[in-house]
Amino acid sequence: MKIGQDKHLVPLPNLRGIRRACGNELYRTVKRLKCHIPAALLKEAEQLYVKRVIGKIEWISANRSNRTALADWWDETVCADIAGLWQVDRTRLSKAFRDAFGG
Repeated sequence: MKIGQDKHLVPLPNLRGIRRACGNELYRTVKRLKCHIPAALLKEAEQLYVKRVIGKIEWISANRSNRTALADWWDETVCADIAGLWQVDRTRLSKAFRDAFGG
């Protein structure tokens, strides 16, 4: 590797950063759902989301600038579980997440 080639490499985020990002994304999603989600269920969904992100962190980090791919991954991996947990329609939750996330 030549000097200067690694200037565009971004280190993987730390656990605190992942938790904050997941919490913010879910908070924005709930705002767009326009329904009340109890704090305990929001925290449980955040923990589930963080676990899934950690399991796929290298792919997520590599695709950090492709919001559509990240939102598609969220739909496939996380959306159904959170929709069941919050007892909301999966399609509605997916649309709210995409509106909040920008994908």
